Amino acid sequence: MRKLLLATTNKGKAREYHALLKPIPFEIMTLSDAGITTEVDETGCSYEENAALKATIFAKESGLLTLADDSGLEVDALEGEPGIRSARYAGENASEADRNNFLLSKLKGIPEAKRSARFLCVIAIATPGGKVTLHKGECPGFITTSPRGERGHGYDPVFYLPGLGKTMAELTMEEKNKVSHRARATMKACALLMNQ
Repeated sequence: MRKLLLATTNKGKAREYHALLKPIPFEIMTLSDAGITTEVDETGCSYEENAALKATIFAKESGLLTLADDSGLEVDALEGEPGIRSARYAGENASEADRNNFLLSKLKGIPEAKRSARFLCVIAIATPGGKVTLHKGECPGFITTSPRGERGHGYDPVFYLPGLGKTMAELTMEEKNKVSHRARATMKACALLMNQ
């Protein structure tokens, strides 16, 4: 069976990808499975640049077809913040709870109807030879006034999905993997991988 390297050290993200990539005929390997400890600075100015940067570096180092992504949260009332800085929005060493609280503090006083937002994900798939394809997924929603739910990771506890009446962190993994930005980008990526 062919191998696909999953270029992330984020355990929550890795769990989601293992479930999302089940339909494809590849053995999914993590960076630790491949013995890779290289860290890549996300110096790109867009999700696309960051995803492609990680995918190409790890594909070259591992000699494997590699999937990497960059994702973020964009809040309309904050003119698209935190965007590509989502993971570092509240500072380099901030916890997920710190980031959620910082985001909520920036939205203090903004009414629920004006708290529209979207999760975005761009997946890059790179060959060891440097060929890259990009696949984008988006999930619209709203930012709550306080965190809700124990599942998920990142901004999931404050991201509300009106159609489901729940935050992303209140969804089961199966529910999340039908609607999330990552699921939508992965569906497009899987179509390509099935033909590899």
